[in-house]
Amino acid sequence: MKNHYTFLILFFLALSVSAQDTYLHCGKLIDTEAGKVLKEKTIIVSKGKIKEVRDGYVPAKNDQDSVVDLKTETVMPGLIDMHVHIEGETNPNRYLEPFTLNDADVAYNAQAIAERTLMAGFTTVRDLGGSGINVSLRNAINADKVTGPRIFTAEKTIGSTGGHADPTNGYSKELMGNPGPKEGVVNSVDDARKAVRQRYKNGADWIKITATGGVLSVAKNGQNPQFTEEEIKAITTTAADYGMQVAAHAHGDEGMQRAIKNGVKTIEHGTLMSEETMNLMKEYDTFYIPTLSAGKYVAEKAKIDGYYPAIIVPKALAIGPQLEKTFAKAYKKGVSIGFGTDAGVFPHGENAKEFGYMVEADMPAMQSLQSATSVNAKLLRQDDNIGAIKSGLMADIIALKEDPTQNIDTMNEVVFVMKNGVVYKNE
Repeated sequence: MKNHYTFLILFFLALSVSAQDTYLHCGKLIDTEAGKVLKEKTIIVSKGKIKEVRDGYVPAKNDQDSVVDLKTETVMPGLIDMHVHIEGETNPNRYLEPFTLNDADVAYNAQAIAERTLMAGFTTVRDLGGSGINVSLRNAINADKVTGPRIFTAEKTIGSTGGHADPTNGYSKELMGNPGPKEGVVNSVDDARKAVRQRYKNGADWIKITATGGVLSVAKNGQNPQFTEEEIKAITTTAADYGMQVAAHAHGDEGMQRAIKNGVKTIEHGTLMSEETMNLMKEYDTFYIPTLSAGKYVAEKAKIDGYYPAIIVPKALAIGPQLEKTFAKAYKKGVSIGFGTDAGVFPHGENAKEFGYMVEADMPAMQSLQSATSVNAKLLRQDDNIGAIKSGLMADIIALKEDPTQNIDTMNEVVFVMKNGVVYKNE
């Protein structure tokens, strides 16, 4: 019996010694909750979580612990992008890919995109529409089979027949068919409920609808409303029954108002948003995800002959440049703003350019950083897990060459990435 107890004591002692902690010595640390830049801090990471944040440069307790020297860098929470399309990426042949790529091709491409996104400092993303491979990628990342950000996905976007999310827009009559709720196409209240339940069955975390026309769909109108209020209400109430919130792609004002009044949580793009709609967003606690990067990119590429199908070009030229003006007005009006880029419409990994565009439109640098951390964490209902650097939260931590409150362009120079306590990048 004595030998048995001795063995147990030695076993637990061995476990305690092998439990390695990581000490991050931070020259500057951005407190995104308080909106302050702190100096000379140590973050102690243990078992994937932040164990403690202490003043000064605290030495490691034993030889098993590791120290990361970030004394010349600025450290902050991992970034959260609320609007990406992780299954694919812009290119002149994008509209041919449904006919040339197999699911396996899309999955391999998505895996590479996921890793690139993480290396850019985005430890969490919300994927707003794909084929369903985004669900499998989320699961593979969560199981540590592949490298990438934490994903919250809407699986397949819900649209109406001929609407922005109808997957057969632009097809020949022989290929067009009649997609329904299973494919994410709805035309009634019953269809709407069924489509939400199908997304739940398929593993979605969020629901996304296309409340208006869009720029990059092969359809003429980029701003008309494409759901009735009754259909939107059926979607949001059904989603709530299953513990999900709803995001709405919207460029036109009428479609935005229908979405806001009927329970949508986030408006994506919001290009032609009126002051009346901004007031509604404040009244209904609806958040604006501006995606300035996408607007700038499509307006630029639309000037290149043949980059987009001809039907898309006038929409891209008209809607793209308007986004920044709308964002500036919405910010001054006091609309709640999250961070989202629409990565995939432009190259993945360049998500951080959005910070510069937000600051150009007169949002203070600190608020832009908060939008991509503490604000987005609350939107995802994950503020008990991510979005800040404090005891008990997941160790999602990045470091930058400079202080972004002094030079916002340094957001494009991420030199250190940790997710769940694992270091994926350390330059």
